[in-house]
Amino acid sequence: MRWIRFRAGGRTGFAALDEVGVHPVHGEPWAEPEPTGELLTLDQVELLPPVVPPTFYAVGYNYADHVRHVAERMGTKPNLPERPEVGYRAANALTGHGQPVVRPADFTGLLEAEGELVAVIGRRLRRCSREEARAGVFGWTIGNDVSAREWQRADRTFWRAKNSDSFKPMGPWIETEVDPMASTTTVTLNGVTAAEFATGGMIFDPYDYIVETSRYITLHPGDVLWMGADATVAMNVGDTLSVEISGIGVLSNPVVQEEPPSAAEENP
Repeated sequence: MRWIRFRAGGRTGFAALDEVGVHPVHGEPWAEPEPTGELLTLDQVELLPPVVPPTFYAVGYNYADHVRHVAERMGTKPNLPERPEVGYRAANALTGHGQPVVRPADFTGLLEAEGELVAVIGRRLRRCSREEARAGVFGWTIGNDVSAREWQRADRTFWRAKNSDSFKPMGPWIETEVDPMASTTTVTLNGVTAAEFATGGMIFDPYDYIVETSRYITLHPGDVLWMGADATVAMNVGDTLSVEISGIGVLSNPVVQEEPPSAAEENP
């Protein structure tokens, strides 16, 4: 089943999506939602990020080839992770399918995109087994991890390089009936394939991360876990970047330039 989070007629909510149309519900899809009885069409709604997570977890360097590529580019030896260690991102950076990725007015370099599998947690998990971790995933969606690399190198933290507004497109929906470990991730730039890799070719899979994280941190329904990427793709203003994960769907976003702030905005 596919679940969307939508905006229509001044309201936001969750809905089931099928071949008939959009079926809004009361409540959250992982918590016994009640159908409203309405029926909308997909073109009547705006697709939002399919969940706003209580906690936004993210994995880095989770594909061996990507680790080796980064090391080669930096002139260092590859250092493959020896255990699953998770990080965090900011929910303010989330944006939905079709919405623009905005290059900040004072950023001069290229942006880089990484197409990622995203696990959506559906139940409370604490010190869980691998079997419980598997059962605790409600479904799967797609993320585009946008990075401003010049800022990433210049700043002490990733605060703006990874978390600027619109830098984390996610969507278009949550798919509950797919085995993403058997999927293929394809990244296209302006309709041309720029990268393709086996989604499941990870160093540690989602359940490894959930088990390890839950040893110390309680996972809650609606939390998301971004699983890293095997390739980066440079993109610039005017480009459209699309991430397809077979069995889930396609997340597509144009890149636009932010207008410089006015004097009043600079000095409120």
